[in-house]
Amino acid sequence: MRALIIVFLSAFAVLRHDPAAAGPALVFDAKSSRVLYAEDPDMLWHPASLTKLMTAYLTFAALKAGKITPKSQVEVSRNAFRQPPSKVGLPIGGQMSAELAIDVLIVKSANDVAVMLAEKIAGSEDNFVALMNKTAKRLGMSNTRFYNANGLPDARQVTTARDLALLARAILKDFPEYADEFKQQYVKIGKRRLRSHNDLLRTFEGADGMKTGFICASGFNVVASATRDDRKLVAVVLGAPSLFKRRERASNLLAHNFETFTWKALFSGPDIETLPRDGSEAKGPVNMRDAVATCNRKARKHRKKRSSKKKRSLKKKTKVKKKPKKS
Repeated sequence: MRALIIVFLSAFAVLRHDPAAAGPALVFDAKSSRVLYAEDPDMLWHPASLTKLMTAYLTFAALKAGKITPKSQVEVSRNAFRQPPSKVGLPIGGQMSAELAIDVLIVKSANDVAVMLAEKIAGSEDNFVALMNKTAKRLGMSNTRFYNANGLPDARQVTTARDLALLARAILKDFPEYADEFKQQYVKIGKRRLRSHNDLLRTFEGADGMKTGFICASGFNVVASATRDDRKLVAVVLGAPSLFKRRERASNLLAHNFETFTWKALFSGPDIETLPRDGSEAKGPVNMRDAVATCNRKARKHRKKRSSKKKRSLKKKTKVKKKPKKS
């Protein structure tokens, strides 16, 4: 038993000092809600498009309550039209069915569609945001504040890894009939085939959901679920500095906890609610802009300058010398 405890502590230490770790993270077992790993679970963070998990949750609730049907048409308002990408880009007055809108919301992470659904369900985005916050409170998401339906930049819009774990669990528990929505790698709109931003669906064995998010302030976020041997785990990873680092950290956390689940079950552990508060809520939110290369103006300028220099050098090397004219 002593050797087992040493192995447990060693594995935990390896994860704690993972150089890929950039922000808060939490892994839990979907069946028992038991937390298998947590780092800064209560640190405030910008959710970015993980906000759309709540938009999806409330859309599922509206469908279940009969407020809307899968065939209900959601329309592009002026407010929806002016949302920046990622978006579908239909004109004002354009429509799509609620069932297609859900697919596009989850797969494409379309900001305009999030607003379209919000306005259909609650009459206005402001009313929908009030419903989002009321629902967050009911679910126990005590450190989460929503100010829009899609996660576009707003310094006031914050959440935590713990709160997102609570939301992910609620989706899986309350609406299991919509689980397949999060597995989709593509969605078609007319002739367009839109690919999911969740690359774990293509790279990690057993991956079956849920949602990615990115704005410069948040870095690269993901709530990722995977199932192996009838066991589903969910990982929340916030603030990765790149797509690669996000995928790497989520994959490592999921793989490690699948591999160690059996012997970790020998030890008692907290669930999402009873996980002790560690004071990490006082640390955030962090602005990741300078750490994300695609958002760092100085880094972009340096890359552009280096690329131009390389092109000039290549052009100089490949320039054909003119032959001297014969006299």
